[in-house]
Amino acid sequence: MKIVGVSACPTGVAHTYMAQESLEKEGKKRGHDIKIETQGSIGIENEVSEEEANEADVIILAVSVFIENEERFEDKLVLHADVNEAISYPERILDAAEKLVNG
Repeated sequence: MKIVGVSACPTGVAHTYMAQESLEKEGKKRGHDIKIETQGSIGIENEVSEEEANEADVIILAVSVFIENEERFEDKLVLHADVNEAISYPERILDAAEKLVNG
């Protein structure tokens, strides 16, 4: 599967990046092509392009705040997740994403 997403927490520091790392590590372990954008205290990093969003099978939004440019993901298959769960239980989020895509 091709997965893209965004991680963001209220302070935009540790949890944002920890969620990105956990999701990417679990996704790669499962053989998925995965890219998680961070929207942290220093702005947007590792930005997901419109093209990448269009090519993705599913979008994971592991956020606990409003994010910038969310309209990129309109009319796409989106899984909303908690940023803290993405850190501690990325396998649950990837299981849910796979189920969403595969039915």
